[in-house]
Amino acid sequence: MRTREELIPPPHELVHRNGVPETIAEWKALGEGLLTEQPCAFHRNIEISSRYAWLYTFLPEYFKWAGMAAFASHHVRLALFPFRLDTDRTGYVDIPHSLRRQKALLLADVNTIRETNNAIFDDIFWAHLAYGTAEDGIECLRALLGAEPHYAAVLSGFESIDQGRRVLEDTAASPEARRTATALIWKGNVQLLQHEQHALVQPNLDRLSCAFARLFSIGSALTFEVRGMREEASYFTSFYLYALTRGIPPALRAQAWPRITRYDDRWRWIVTSIVPRFRRFDADTRLADASLSRIFDEARDYASNPCVLRTGRAELSRNGARSGH
Repeated sequence: MRTREELIPPPHELVHRNGVPETIAEWKALGEGLLTEQPCAFHRNIEISSRYAWLYTFLPEYFKWAGMAAFASHHVRLALFPFRLDTDRTGYVDIPHSLRRQKALLLADVNTIRETNNAIFDDIFWAHLAYGTAEDGIECLRALLGAEPHYAAVLSGFESIDQGRRVLEDTAASPEARRTATALIWKGNVQLLQHEQHALVQPNLDRLSCAFARLFSIGSALTFEVRGMREEASYFTSFYLYALTRGIPPALRAQAWPRITRYDDRWRWIVTSIVPRFRRFDADTRLADASLSRIFDEARDYASNPCVLRTGRAELSRNGARSGH
């Protein structure tokens, strides 16, 4: 079963208990409040992943982006591994100190991945919360986002999702209309994904060193946390394998080897490999429930095992939590 209430109350209860936000800044603050004040990069990563999973289970028929984001964020924990090599005996990572001391581990690049994951949460999570809990979700987003050029693609995506949702919730809709509505919902979610990749991910990937970019291309893969050899093989997707197969024709035309840090290369992989696999995954409730439970279980484990900070780091803890450690 897709359980989430042990970690966070239901969305409507959460929003109305705290008072319905009226501005983008207030909605973002509500979303940020769902993350604890643990400054640890690993705690924050699993919390972000589980909050996306929480959103997805709230409206799984419509919040496809949140489902994909949950697994993508969960995979980011692997990229953060070099920070594990510079922890103290309590498990705490002093990121500013690490960045000064461990250039050989490419920690500046690892930190860029961490910052990107945090930026995506800050930019898009709240919009799902607003849409899903407002009395008229799309009107709420129109009022908030209509004058914001940065959010034009996000608003357009939610317009498509909402249009499809209204048809699916109409019991008199024909099978053909419902198929068209489902396509609209997926189109809207892919628009959110494109905004994420273009406006948030790409500017950060442009900052990566060449060495890390090569390693990142090889290591970029998703399995949606499925278990079992046959199912893992069915849902596994890797940018490196894509580059060696489907990526060859575009590479020949561009006369350049595919790189995960190049937007066009990455986007082709996303729409031809990741999204189709997630659509199959999304349709298998049993499989999705099992994978999401793994994220929730890990989040509960982390929540019950906070990092222990030495007294001298107390002030850094308070400041670091707000800055996204």
